[in-house]
Amino acid sequence: MRSHCLMTVLCSASLSLSACSNQKVEHTGFLHDYSVLSERQSPSGQPLLAWVSPALARARYTQVYLAPSQFYPSAEPTKRIPLSTLAGVTDYYDAALRLELGKVLHLVNQPGPDTLVVRPAITQVATSTQGLRFYEWLPVTLVAAGVSTAAGIRDQDSEIATEVSFEDGSTGEVIAEVVRKGKGVALENDQQVLTADDVKVVLDGWASDLRQSYAGLRR
Repeated sequence: MRSHCLMTVLCSASLSLSACSNQKVEHTGFLHDYSVLSERQSPSGQPLLAWVSPALARARYTQVYLAPSQFYPSAEPTKRIPLSTLAGVTDYYDAALRLELGKVLHLVNQPGPDTLVVRPAITQVATSTQGLRFYEWLPVTLVAAGVSTAAGIRDQDSEIATEVSFEDGSTGEVIAEVVRKGKGVALENDQQVLTADDVKVVLDGWASDLRQSYAGLRR
């Protein structure tokens, strides 16, 4: 009996650590230099990795060029994340960034003098089985949770990550970098198709935070 209880605790700890490890953001190579990134907090209170050059604070940008968002590395559609979802994610991300950054800078169609260039990438779109909640660590409910996971009926997290490079429109110099990860709407099971609507709240939050962060530098 003691060994069974010990096994239960070990399984619980293992599942908990696995859930935590899923929060780690993998660096893809999209950004110029990951070594300069440090942990920070967004205006909305969310954790992120970022670096801002003093050159950005000193610059007097009057306009912004938004490069079309892309998947990096390139994403292949799947049954659960079809091409319509992938296209919907980048289209909505572009629209959210235009809406928010357009509030503080004039939008232009190409880089140039006095222009901040924003190059966004979606580096992950995925689903994963939700981690155990505290009450599910009890021996009886742990068994039920394990059965639900094995049967594919356990709730699924929708996950998305981004990396954004900010550059000077005249020199091409990288003046800021940001890495973020977020969770969208929970899916009901491992058969439900992920749609762009499921992560729109995350994309809206990222765009709003970028606008507020830039506006904060101008004060």
